[in-house]
Amino acid sequence: QVQLVESGGGLVQPGGSLRLSCAGSGFTFSNYVMAWYRQAPGKGRELVASISRTGDNTHYGDSVKGRFTISRDNAKNTVALQMDTLKAEDTGKYYCKAYAMSSRGTDYWGQGTQVTVSS
Repeated sequence: QVQLVESGGGLVQPGGSLRLSCAGSGFTFSNYVMAWYRQAPGKGRELVASISRTGDNTHYGDSVKGRFTISRDNAKNTVALQMDTLKAEDTGKYYCKAYAMSSRGTDYWGQGTQVTVSS
């Protein structure tokens, strides 16, 4: 019943922009810290950005700081990732994550959406 569904991925040229969205359902969205991760083929899953429950605080990986912006709309149960000035190394599958509220809680993951940056 709990679902996180990503959308907005696709093919874009270097220097271009893309906006990803993640829609949550089946849980109290506003209770969860949210994040975006990405994974390139043969690589580990990497934290891209995270956002606090209220949206007051954000964190970005060093490789995307200044280019990506995470935001959330708790009224719509969505979290977005605006990606600007895209580079080839941004290519990968992007996943939405909802963090467990305690160490014994359950983290929720979306199915992922592919982002390919290529000329």
